[in-house]
Amino acid sequence: MNDDDSFCQAPVEVHRGGSAERREDSIAVETPVALVYNGISHAVMMATPADLKDFALGFSLTEGILQTPDELYGVEVREEATGVAVQLEIATQRFMELKQRRRSLAGRTGCGLCGTESLEQAIRPIGRVAAPDVADGAIQRALEALRWHQPLQRETGATHGAAWCDLGGQVALAREDVGRHNALDKLIGALMARGFDARRGFVLVSSRASYEMVQKCAAAGIGCLVAVSAPTSLAVEQARQAGLKLVGFARSGRHVIYHQPTSEAVSAIQASGG
Repeated sequence: MNDDDSFCQAPVEVHRGGSAERREDSIAVETPVALVYNGISHAVMMATPADLKDFALGFSLTEGILQTPDELYGVEVREEATGVAVQLEIATQRFMELKQRRRSLAGRTGCGLCGTESLEQAIRPIGRVAAPDVADGAIQRALEALRWHQPLQRETGATHGAAWCDLGGQVALAREDVGRHNALDKLIGALMARGFDARRGFVLVSSRASYEMVQKCAAAGIGCLVAVSAPTSLAVEQARQAGLKLVGFARSGRHVIYHQPTSEAVSAIQASGG
């Protein structure tokens, strides 16, 4: 899989001012992606077929299937007639735990909770994180830079972006996908594979901030999530429980802080090694 697989060309007819023009347009590719653990298919997600190794690692970590990147022994991406199969070889103990969960996630585009069998499964316990000191200027610089790290969005207008930014607001890494959860999983997988320190920066997403996205950030040890659109009520509640700084409606010249951990709380978490 390469970047050329992320979009295709299709004939369209553009209507404007009472006239019509035929031309080719770029369309983001969306395809079923099966995550197969030790030979057993566990989840099928609708996703953009790029950076799938990052996606597989990020999903595995943020869904609690793996606890560390070292528990993933190998990944192979296979194109099939009806989609893409990502074959993962994971530690035996983690695979046994996965089989016990008996969870199927087949469903909508980037759906974080598809197939969850109970209310208890839907809202998992969330760990505490240390929120970094992210200045207003850093958020604004990251916003300005984000567009230049979304080539697929510029080409198609159909994808979400997730970016890892340092405390100065420089974008160090970014990933895209038709699903916002998928874009975040791809980013987290890329961060973990490359050994980034999750405490020394923040995540910027081009979407709203849902509960699942707060969960995924906390699972990766990320202490600040900035979203271009609004958070949900459960996202705010989970951010408070995790001690995660949550920012929404991040636009040029303004943003809204929905949860800002106190300096005392952050110091207590850092002192405890959390």
